[in-house]
Amino acid sequence: MPILQTPLERFANLPDYPFAPHLASLTANEQRVQMHYVDEGQGDDVVLCLHGEPSWSFLYRHIIRVLSPHTRVIAPDLIGFGKSDKFTELDDYSIAMHYQSLVQFIETLDLRNITLVCQDWGGILGLPIATQLSERFTRLVIMNTGLPDGTLPATEGLTQWLNFARQQGRELPVGMLFQLSTTPRHKLSQEVERAYDAPFPDATYKAGVAKFPLLIPLVAEAEGADLIRLGRERLSQWNKPTLVMFSDGDPVTRGGDRWFRKLIPTANNQPEITIQGAGHFLQEEAGEEIAEHILAFMRRS
Repeated sequence: MPILQTPLERFANLPDYPFAPHLASLTANEQRVQMHYVDEGQGDDVVLCLHGEPSWSFLYRHIIRVLSPHTRVIAPDLIGFGKSDKFTELDDYSIAMHYQSLVQFIETLDLRNITLVCQDWGGILGLPIATQLSERFTRLVIMNTGLPDGTLPATEGLTQWLNFARQQGRELPVGMLFQLSTTPRHKLSQEVERAYDAPFPDATYKAGVAKFPLLIPLVAEAEGADLIRLGRERLSQWNKPTLVMFSDGDPVTRGGDRWFRKLIPTANNQPEITIQGAGHFLQEEAGEEIAEHILAFMRRS
């Protein structure tokens, strides 16, 4: 199980990402690994920002900047992404590995009074974790994600994404994907596109990127489906504040906001917010707007 660390010079002079690096030492696949995270601001409350495929904490930079003067904000890079360690083999990546490493991360830092902010795989992993460690979590902010457990058919948008990702494998053009996923009025600069490519000097670093699409449970017996199913069941009885906030331009998760509002009783106690004119990676296109909604949500709940 070889482990790679992206050379730090790859992360030099990233736009709008001046944050000091922090590392948590964890165990994954019976090996010690380093999980990188951003830790900005102060306070008893913690906003925990979880990213998905194929992004990293850079995606949350605008949100961190707005929130950190008011509260503590932590944004880890999942194993295989960002500045965190990367296994080189696809078989080293599993839902269980990602799930357990995030649980370790939360317990190692002893995070409490957590407001979870999650998108994409950040929700698939983070929402079941919040229900398992419910005593540590205070609120949920759910964006452009889902809880697939293999019991419902994949949407057309998800099917198209999975076909593309499988074809690309380790050659998935990460920076270009972000460019293609944004709406026309939010065209990314070359510097931002390079920042999303930064964690991956070559294909040997992209095992985690290549494996994530293959991990989505498409049948009920798939690895991790039972864990996600249990998270669904627990969320149906969740009694803490929940804000559902999807964009209007994401073909992969379209309709998921209605699904979550139907599933989680407390989601209906909050305004129905839709982020207009943003695609799948809404943090990139509307980070400041999202941060203001999160602040307002925390104040009223």
